[in-house]
Amino acid sequence: MVQRIVEAARIESLDPSAIPRLRSPERATVFAARAARLLQLADAGNPIAGYLRLMAALADAQQRVLTRFSAPMPSRESIELNQRHSMPIIPALTDTRDPAWRDVLSMLLDGIETAGALTPALTQLVARLRATDAAALDNQADAILALRFAEIDPASAPFIAAALQVVWTDLASRIDTKDVPYLDAPGVCPVCGSVPVASIVRVGGAYEGYRYVQCGLCATELHVVRAKCTNCDSTKGIAYHAMGSGEESDDEKAATAKSAPLKAESCDECGTYRKIGYQDKAYDFEPYADDLASLTLDLLMSDAGYRRAAPNPWLWPEQSEEDR
Repeated sequence: MVQRIVEAARIESLDPSAIPRLRSPERATVFAARAARLLQLADAGNPIAGYLRLMAALADAQQRVLTRFSAPMPSRESIELNQRHSMPIIPALTDTRDPAWRDVLSMLLDGIETAGALTPALTQLVARLRATDAAALDNQADAILALRFAEIDPASAPFIAAALQVVWTDLASRIDTKDVPYLDAPGVCPVCGSVPVASIVRVGGAYEGYRYVQCGLCATELHVVRAKCTNCDSTKGIAYHAMGSGEESDDEKAATAKSAPLKAESCDECGTYRKIGYQDKAYDFEPYADDLASLTLDLLMSDAGYRRAAPNPWLWPEQSEEDR
């Protein structure tokens, strides 16, 4: 199959209504596909294969919980209010978060235990999470959603984030995309207000050749014109970086970058990068999973002086005293 590549200038000239602006999460498969991709990447000899297998078990648990979970949908009045003010339609940072998310967390921990994925250290962590009171869990959820790094417990954060993902993915899968307003702020999910983790250039059907950023919380995908920074919207200073052996010639590096299924897209205007994958080069590419599994590329970008546009909610950096 030959992929149709649509250049940025051509996309800008098209009728915007002809390009699907949003791609809702596929409720029946969203976490199952993520789990399968994590296992595939782990089996390929990834340096953090053990962690990827644990996260695959967590994603499997998410899919099982999602099949029987249904959160209350926002009222029509709430939707219309957010539309009028160009606000996310179901914002994650809210004082009225459904307390059922903590029940989801408990079910996910049950799923991890059932999968037999517990090491002694993980057994202690699960016990600590189960013993944590509701207020403390909500405080951690707030810190994760607001990206208040100094307040986040890196060990427990992936499991708390996973529970929040189930809740908001459930909502996002049932929302009418026609109700979702346009936001003024670039790099923000118009469904839940969270930030994307990575982007994907898709193949097939109405999405052929278009680039979408995937929200790290609700898994909604938002179309963003290629050759544009997904963090600050700039079209200047965009460059692409791929992993190589470190010993290639300049021509070999260029060839590697051209054929790589995963790259880091950097922006000199804001000094950030976000990874981008190409489904025509790796059909099973899953933005969240592939981002998590490509830490070596993160190290390369850090050495080059760029910072991540947003963290992966399943891998939080330890904070040093000077960072706090």
